[in-house]
Amino acid sequence: MSPAHPCRTRWIPLLLALVASGCVEVALEGPQSFESVQQLAESTLSQIEGDLTVPGLQAQVEVIRDQWGIPHIYAQNTEDLFFAQGYVMAQDRLWQMEMWRRWHEGKLAEVFGAEAFDYDLRTRLMMFRGPWDESEFTSYHPEGEGIFTAYANGVNAFIEQNANNLPVEFQLTGVRPDPWTAQTVLLRWAQIALSSVRGHAINEIQLAMNVARLGLEEANQRAAPDPWDDLVIPEGLDLSVFTDEVLEAARRGDGDPFAGGLPALEIVEPYRDLVPELRTAQVQSGWDPADAGSNNWVMSGERSPTGVPILANDPHRRIEMPALRYFVHLNAPDWNVFGGGEPPFVGTDAGNNERMAWGFTFAGTDMVDLYVEELHPSEPNRVRWEDDWEELTVITEEIQVKGEPTPRTVELKFSRHGPIFYEDLERRVAFAVRSVVQEPGTAAYKGSFRLAQAESCADFHERAMAWMVPTHNLICGDADGNIAFQITGLTPDRDGWNGRLPVPGDGRYEWTGFRSDLPREMNPERGYIVTANDNSHPPDFEGRPVFYHSSRGVETARITRLHQLLGQGGPLSLEDHKEIQHDNYILQAGHDIPLFRGWTSADPEIEHARDMVANWDGVLEKESAAAAVYSRWDEAVEDEAREPDVAPAERQALMEAGLGAALGQLEREQGTEPSQWRYGRINESELPHMFVRSFDLPPVERGGAGGAVNANGANFRRIIDLSEIDNSVWTNAPGQSTQPGSPFYGNTREQLGNGEYLPILFSREAVEGGATYTLMLRPEE
Repeated sequence: MSPAHPCRTRWIPLLLALVASGCVEVALEGPQSFESVQQLAESTLSQIEGDLTVPGLQAQVEVIRDQWGIPHIYAQNTEDLFFAQGYVMAQDRLWQMEMWRRWHEGKLAEVFGAEAFDYDLRTRLMMFRGPWDESEFTSYHPEGEGIFTAYANGVNAFIEQNANNLPVEFQLTGVRPDPWTAQTVLLRWAQIALSSVRGHAINEIQLAMNVARLGLEEANQRAAPDPWDDLVIPEGLDLSVFTDEVLEAARRGDGDPFAGGLPALEIVEPYRDLVPELRTAQVQSGWDPADAGSNNWVMSGERSPTGVPILANDPHRRIEMPALRYFVHLNAPDWNVFGGGEPPFVGTDAGNNERMAWGFTFAGTDMVDLYVEELHPSEPNRVRWEDDWEELTVITEEIQVKGEPTPRTVELKFSRHGPIFYEDLERRVAFAVRSVVQEPGTAAYKGSFRLAQAESCADFHERAMAWMVPTHNLICGDADGNIAFQITGLTPDRDGWNGRLPVPGDGRYEWTGFRSDLPREMNPERGYIVTANDNSHPPDFEGRPVFYHSSRGVETARITRLHQLLGQGGPLSLEDHKEIQHDNYILQAGHDIPLFRGWTSADPEIEHARDMVANWDGVLEKESAAAAVYSRWDEAVEDEAREPDVAPAERQALMEAGLGAALGQLEREQGTEPSQWRYGRINESELPHMFVRSFDLPPVERGGAGGAVNANGANFRRIIDLSEIDNSVWTNAPGQSTQPGSPFYGNTREQLGNGEYLPILFSREAVEGGATYTLMLRPEE
């Protein structure tokens, strides 16, 4: 990667002053000629050192970037703090923010063309449409509207100041960002309204179809709800209306468009020669099942060497370039919070202040219900409600599609329950989705603003209930020695039904409000709290379940392993927590290794491989050849080999066949010399740029796997020592900046695979000691 260019940041203010005075003339005859796309990228880097006048500020703001690129923002008031955060985020992540915005506004087709239309249509149908009033803004924070407006203004200030020199992706594609508003910052995760997330509409359709096909009992056995529930068909529900066409309509536009679902972006003249080879667009915000799983835990003071809790959190997502999340330190009167989050990057989704810290994993409360609306026999756009009929709301919008001369006109329909995604005119039914994202206060992660100003876990449960989306297992630790847990998420209160199956929309199955009795804990006797996307109802919880996970095909190894490691008693140091976050032991391997013992193979190559695994410790270290053999064997072997009642001779034949297939694959992948094989070569995290191959970073070999505590999606890690925040550590790869040529574009890439952590600089003394670039943002005089 190209070296840093600190000198550039020093002469920019002088040059601007000379241009303004007329002492220097600048020719504006057209785009500058560049020899490489890397050179173009470097020409678009923004100023991160020196003084910079920014209209819109009330007072001076200091932005200190440490050696890893984390900005520590010191402001004199709340508005300037979040204005500066918006400005800084636009400096480092504007292209990522633009793609996030287009996805959540339903405007991808403007730049990607017709292949993005279904995503846009889904978003337009499911998006939050107001009211944009106090019920929305103050649900996040008493000063919510001012905070989000200031953040948007900071983003806009950067865009306006750099309109002719936006980051390289904008130059290459000709895309121009629209101005941000407070509403932009609060765009919803509209896709969860009709998604394949467990408990949501697609799952309800699939379960209904299974009940019709298999019968009630068998369908429920296969669903294996956890906690167990005796499935009941809602009165008045006709299972015959759930057809393949309904399921197809529900899936249309579902998922992450940036997981390979979009075409390559077009490069504009005069840059086409600089980027001769493009790829299918991929960038951010996805949830790949192979990367699934998050971990968090907090140890009481009695389990800490200092007598004060230590909190650890590593929420998992797909490893990508740029990293989904970003770290920041925000400091102003009443604010001193360090942490990170994902687009649109306002505040800190997971963080800590001087006295408390919080973290999260996905919980899974059921936030969505599917309603079957009965259509009027002859009058369009009317549906049954109780003993009468009522009108649907119909909205007409236009979706601009790149390459098409005129926008596409779409008609969006809504019942009292929510958006209608499919109408079966033959059966006279329509399918509507009611989702909490259509309620005020449900912009993702914004409940973190109330947690950021907490002084302890004493009022954690109350503050955490403002965390409405996503549904999470939140944990807390504080400097007073308290630890706490709260399941969060705006969860419908269903009177007499549980939401596992669709329901008629005629008034018999309505939400009666939202639940306030979500499971929680405070200072449990066991001395620690841990969650890993498991059934996190506490053992003594006596209320109605708030979610139904499945005990079939669901990975529970991480929570089992974490209880093994955390439940042994005795204090655990910061170093211990690092090792636990990087624990690569596979419980399944512990069950499988004995299968490799007690027999020998006549084939010397298979026998050598058998012996390797038989004497292996079950740890997926990236350097391990035995781990590579086991991993490929696990993929190839017949399930019957693991059955307890299989005859020894038959089991050996199955084991040898699996090993033979594993050896063949490893020889094709890594050569014929087993001593050169290593697991990391088959467990790489790739780091491709969204569409420019020249900006790719090399892949990283890693240990661990989906069933390990160190899962494939683990990247954004925090371990917070509440006895001294400056002792705390973090990881997040490959870098803070999305801008190729920045010193912070790929500078933390190695942390993805080497198990090393970086220090959190929190006190002013620590920040100044680690300062690398200081930018003074000044208001206009």
